[in-house]
Amino acid sequence: MPTLTKLYTLQEASQHNTKHDCWIVIDGKVYDVGSYLDEHPGGDDVILETAGKDATDGFEDAGHSKDARELLETMCIGEVDTSAPSVIPELEIFSKKEDYGLKLKNLTKQYWAVPVGIVGISVVAGFLLLRKK
Repeated sequence: MPTLTKLYTLQEASQHNTKHDCWIVIDGKVYDVGSYLDEHPGGDDVILETAGKDATDGFEDAGHSKDARELLETMCIGEVDTSAPSVIPELEIFSKKEDYGLKLKNLTKQYWAVPVGIVGISVVAGFLLLRKK
Protein backbone atom coordinates (compact mmCIF):
# COMPACT_ATOMS: atom_id res chain seq x y z
CA MET A 1 0.00 0.00 0.00
CA PRO A 2 1.48 3.42 -0.97
CA THR A 3 2.43 5.85 1.76
CA LEU A 4 0.28 8.98 1.85
CA THR A 5 2.40 12.11 1.62
CA LYS A 6 1.25 15.42 3.04
CA LEU A 7 1.36 18.19 0.42
CA TYR A 8 2.27 21.76 1.33
CA THR A 9 2.31 24.88 -0.80
CA LEU A 10 5.36 27.12 -0.85
CA GLN A 11 3.17 29.74 0.76
CA GLU A 12 2.51 27.41 3.71
CA ALA A 13 6.21 26.67 4.04
CA SER A 14 7.05 30.38 3.94
CA GLN A 15 5.02 30.96 7.10
CA HIS A 16 7.36 28.72 9.12
CA ASN A 17 10.43 30.94 9.17
CA THR A 18 11.39 31.48 12.82
CA LYS A 19 13.79 29.77 15.21
CA HIS A 20 10.93 28.05 16.98
CA ASP A 21 9.00 27.09 13.85
CA CYS A 22 11.44 26.44 11.03
CA TRP A 23 10.70 24.63 7.77
CA ILE A 24 12.89 24.41 4.70
CA VAL A 25 12.29 22.99 1.24
CA ILE A 26 14.94 20.85 -0.44
CA ASP A 27 14.41 19.09 -3.76
CA GLY A 28 10.64 19.48 -3.51
CA LYS A 29 10.39 18.01 -0.01
CA VAL A 30 9.38 19.95 3.10
CA TYR A 31 11.42 19.48 6.27
CA ASP A 32 10.66 20.66 9.81
CA VAL A 33 14.16 21.45 11.07
CA GLY A 34 13.23 23.59 14.09
CA SER A 35 14.29 20.95 16.61
CA TYR A 36 17.68 20.56 14.89
CA LEU A 37 18.77 24.20 14.78
CA ASP A 38 20.83 24.10 18.00
CA GLU A 39 22.59 20.89 16.89
CA HIS A 40 23.51 22.01 13.35
CA PRO A 41 27.33 22.02 13.07
CA GLY A 42 27.29 25.14 10.88
CA GLY A 43 25.17 27.05 13.39
CA ASP A 44 21.48 27.92 13.27
CA ASP A 45 22.06 31.10 11.22
CA VAL A 46 22.80 29.08 8.10
CA ILE A 47 19.45 27.33 8.27
CA LEU A 48 17.49 30.39 9.41
CA GLU A 49 18.63 32.31 6.30
CA THR A 50 16.61 29.89 4.17
CA ALA A 51 13.77 29.23 6.62
CA GLY A 52 10.45 29.02 4.81
CA LYS A 53 12.19 28.99 1.44
CA ASP A 54 13.70 26.59 -1.06
CA ALA A 55 17.12 25.75 0.40
CA THR A 56 18.16 23.23 -2.26
CA ASP A 57 21.06 25.25 -3.69
CA GLY A 58 22.54 26.09 -0.30
CA PHE A 59 22.18 22.52 0.93
CA GLU A 60 23.85 21.08 -2.16
CA ASP A 61 26.62 23.72 -2.18
CA ALA A 62 27.54 22.84 1.41
CA GLY A 63 28.42 19.28 0.39
CA HIS A 64 26.55 17.44 3.12
CA SER A 65 27.58 13.89 4.00
CA LYS A 66 25.48 10.76 3.56
CA ASP A 67 24.78 10.80 7.31
CA ALA A 68 23.53 14.39 7.11
CA ARG A 69 21.22 13.47 4.25
CA GLU A 70 19.86 10.49 6.19
CA LEU A 71 19.26 12.70 9.23
CA LEU A 72 17.47 15.22 7.04
CA GLU A 73 15.11 12.50 5.79
CA THR A 74 13.98 11.86 9.38
CA MET A 75 12.70 15.47 9.48
CA CYS A 76 10.67 15.22 6.27
CA ILE A 77 7.04 16.18 6.84
CA GLY A 78 5.80 16.22 3.25
CA GLU A 79 6.31 17.46 -0.27
CA VAL A 80 5.68 20.68 -2.14
CA ASP A 81 2.33 20.68 -3.91
CA THR A 82 3.35 21.29 -7.52
CA SER A 83 -0.26 21.74 -8.60
CA ALA A 84 -0.60 24.84 -6.42
CA PRO A 85 0.73 28.17 -7.66
CA SER A 86 4.27 28.65 -6.40
CA VAL A 87 3.87 32.35 -5.75
CA ILE A 88 4.76 33.61 -2.31
CA PRO A 89 2.96 36.84 -1.46
CA GLU A 90 5.13 39.89 -2.08
CA LEU A 91 3.26 42.04 0.42
CA GLU A 92 5.56 41.12 3.30
CA ILE A 93 8.68 41.87 1.27
CA PHE A 94 7.46 45.32 0.27
CA SER A 95 6.45 46.21 3.81
CA LYS A 96 9.93 45.33 5.08
CA LYS A 97 11.55 47.53 2.43
CA GLU A 98 9.27 50.41 3.33
CA ASP A 99 10.24 50.08 7.00
CA TYR A 100 13.92 50.41 6.12
CA GLY A 101 13.17 53.41 3.94
CA LEU A 102 11.35 55.15 6.78
CA LYS A 103 14.22 54.45 9.17
CA LEU A 104 16.72 55.88 6.70
CA LYS A 105 14.62 59.01 6.21
CA ASN A 106 14.33 59.48 9.98
CA LEU A 107 18.09 59.12 10.38
CA THR A 108 18.82 61.72 7.72
CA LYS A 109 16.43 64.17 9.37
CA GLN A 110 17.89 63.50 12.79
CA TYR A 111 21.58 63.81 11.94
CA TRP A 112 21.64 66.66 9.43
CA ALA A 113 23.45 68.92 11.90
CA VAL A 114 26.70 66.93 11.86
CA PRO A 115 27.58 67.47 8.17
CA VAL A 116 26.37 71.09 8.34
CA GLY A 117 28.59 71.66 11.38
CA ILE A 118 31.62 70.17 9.63
CA VAL A 119 31.08 72.37 6.58
CA GLY A 120 30.64 75.43 8.80
CA ILE A 121 33.85 74.78 10.72
CA SER A 122 35.72 74.20 7.45
CA VAL A 123 34.50 77.52 6.04
CA VAL A 124 35.48 79.45 9.19
CA ALA A 125 38.91 77.76 9.27
CA GLY A 126 39.41 78.61 5.59
CA PHE A 127 38.63 82.30 6.17
CA LEU A 128 40.98 82.44 9.18
CA LEU A 129 43.82 80.90 7.19
CA LEU A 130 43.28 83.29 4.28
CA ARG A 131 43.31 86.30 6.65
CA LYS A 132 46.66 85.31 8.15
CA LYS A 133 48.33 85.17 4.70
